[in-house]
Amino acid sequence: MESLNIYFTGAEQLELRTEPIGQPGPNEVLIEAQCSLISTGTELTCYSRRFAPGTHWDQWVKYPFATGYSHVGKVIAAGADVKGVAVGTRVATRSSHRQYLVRSAGDALPIPDGVSDEDASWFGIASIVQNGVRRAEHALGDTVVVIGLGMLGQLVTQYARLSGASEVIAIDLSEKRLEMARSHGATETLQLPVQEAKSHIERLTEGRLADVVYDVTGFPAVFTHALGLARTFGKVVLLGDAGDPDQQHLSGELIRRGLQIVAAHDSNPPGTPSDHAWWTSRNMQKLFFNYIERGQMQVGDLITRRYKPQDAAAAYADLFRNRAEAMGTLFDWK
Repeated sequence: MESLNIYFTGAEQLELRTEPIGQPGPNEVLIEAQCSLISTGTELTCYSRRFAPGTHWDQWVKYPFATGYSHVGKVIAAGADVKGVAVGTRVATRSSHRQYLVRSAGDALPIPDGVSDEDASWFGIASIVQNGVRRAEHALGDTVVVIGLGMLGQLVTQYARLSGASEVIAIDLSEKRLEMARSHGATETLQLPVQEAKSHIERLTEGRLADVVYDVTGFPAVFTHALGLARTFGKVVLLGDAGDPDQQHLSGELIRRGLQIVAAHDSNPPGTPSDHAWWTSRNMQKLFFNYIERGQMQVGDLITRRYKPQDAAAAYADLFRNRAEAMGTLFDWK
């Protein structure tokens, strides 16, 4: 059996490769892809190679680079010792964009019947965002500012609402993105550059500013302005890794307001759950599926583009040129 796989082979270079795929071992499953979600922030940074030498990006992106990490498929074969994942089970794995793959059965997360393949494909991004929201340690009634309404920002908006925020103020230059945020829980939207937002936030909060500010842009220049939007003793959450982190600068607001800076990364959650640290990535992914099943979160209407894998080169080139116009983008492997 052969699998069609997507690789980056250089800056703004992509190849489709047909590669052999073996049969699963005793504790493994063979998965046939149904769809996979493009993480536009992470993958376009990798695709364009817009990051500074010596950063973790530079150490990570080595060619050929198998891109993607939100894969939904169906188990078509299982090893003799596999339990709990049968042939025909729909599963989500943190795998790259590929037609077939063999994974440990323990790495394959079963998808509930009430969650569609397309909704399930958000599971990876959803756990990354949920980790950031957990690190913010929200209190009931928080005023929250979300800067950047791409895929992560849209989910921050929904998680903040579920966490009991009284106000969720969304900031972006794209009216289309702000409209999506309004439909998913944003109480106010500001279509303006972040450096012009402070007076508006002061008006909306009667001068108090925000309890929690999320910088979800990945653009270094935004960070300084985000600090200015947090109240005294407030928090600023960095959720989105800049390609040039050395360009992120502190301001006098940090000391003067006694701010907390909270950084959140995909690697932060524990690998194994315990009473001290229950929320592994897998447990957060299960909770996301619960929210989708119950209608407490919605992602289906955030999907704006679908491509066949054979059109991957055009897909990434188009996203790179028109990122602000795109939201959820899928490869349809069926």
